Amino acid sequence: MADFARPPSYLSCATLARELDVSETTVHEMVRRGVLPQPVKLSSGCVRWSWADVQMALGSLSAGRASEAANDPFLAGARHATSA
Repeated sequence: MADFARPPSYLSCATLARELDVSETTVHEMVRRGVLPQPVKLSSGCVRWSWADVQMALGSLSAGRASEAANDPFLAGARHATSA
């Protein structure tokens, strides 16, 4: 039986933004700042984020970026959002 609660293995920007409850612009900003990994180009016109890589990146927010987030309001907000 399929697990419909699990997001797909590779997510579009719109789907990733929905999963993280942020805007697509925020997804791109998080990539630019190194909070989220770069997307993977699966084919021409098909860019996706690996959900496993996203989870690992977000996990590192709470594990090792506390001092960095203290100095960066965007990272502090992202860290707060992932701990909720």
